[in-house]
Amino acid sequence: MSVNSELCPCGSNKSFAECCQPLLIGEKRADTPEQLMRSRFTAFYHGDAWQYILATWHPEYRPAVSEAELAEESRLAKWEKLEVRDTKIDGNQGEVTFCAWYRDRQGLHPHLERSQFVRFEGEWVYTTGEFLPYSRAVKVKPNDPCPCGSGKKYKKCCG
Repeated sequence: MSVNSELCPCGSNKSFAECCQPLLIGEKRADTPEQLMRSRFTAFYHGDAWQYILATWHPEYRPAVSEAELAEESRLAKWEKLEVRDTKIDGNQGEVTFCAWYRDRQGLHPHLERSQFVRFEGEWVYTTGEFLPYSRAVKVKPNDPCPCGSGKKYKKCCG
């Protein structure tokens, strides 16, 4: 499958070329906080768009880290799937609640967060995020589809 037709990792069911790629390469700006969240996840997923991550972080909240430090941290975990759970916009402020799944040496883990966004100099940017406790309402059974989105059964994948 070519890069132009592969599905975007953000879970939008659009091709990467028509979804997050234009944002990551600077051809387009995010129209909504959710679109920005999805593109930031995709940058983490690909692990090579650290300049984009830093550029879309509000300067007052941006940590004092370099692209090299972000790249080093990314070697410890591989981001695999994004589930957007809720989105709110109120004027120039927005909020996105999501669960991003990542894999490290210990296995697959959920990262549940409520992120805050604002319009800054005419563009949506990330400000802060609140980590939320993760609880799975229904226990995943061995023959259920794996929550990581691989398409495999849980017992053959992350179980």
